[in-house]
Amino acid sequence: METSLFNQLIGSWTLVDLIEVPIDGGPITHPMGKDAKGLIIYNPDGFMSAQIMNPERKNFAKEHYTGATAEEYTQEGSTYLAYSGPFSLDEEKKTLTHSMYVSLFPNWTGQTQSRIVHFAKGLLHLESGKPFVSNGLTVTHKLTWKRVTQTNVRP
Repeated sequence: METSLFNQLIGSWTLVDLIEVPIDGGPITHPMGKDAKGLIIYNPDGFMSAQIMNPERKNFAKEHYTGATAEEYTQEGSTYLAYSGPFSLDEEKKTLTHSMYVSLFPNWTGQTQSRIVHFAKGLLHLESGKPFVSNGLTVTHKLTWKRVTQTNVRP
């Protein structure tokens, strides 16, 4: 008997790759850099949390974020993606939904977004369910994740 998508999904995953694929066949891009870092966690209680960042983010001039410059806040917001909330799966359609209870990007708070989900060779593959516009191009996101171990996630 095949393991359910839900049981395969539960756990913590580290980002392997995040790409934007133009639907017209143009060049693939890496919106958070080629070496983007990320974690996505799916709990058995039906909640998830996703964090993705460009590892080349610059530190703020001050030790604490209060008093940061407008430029520092712009850099912070454009090089980090974070949201958390409930998730659900449609085992037949092989889709996953993320409902954003909280989000760094305020427009996403309260939204539900669909993902196409599949597993291959021990990796979790997620694809945005609906194309969207990024930098003037209509694209889909494709993310590849591997299960977290103590050896593949270090500060």
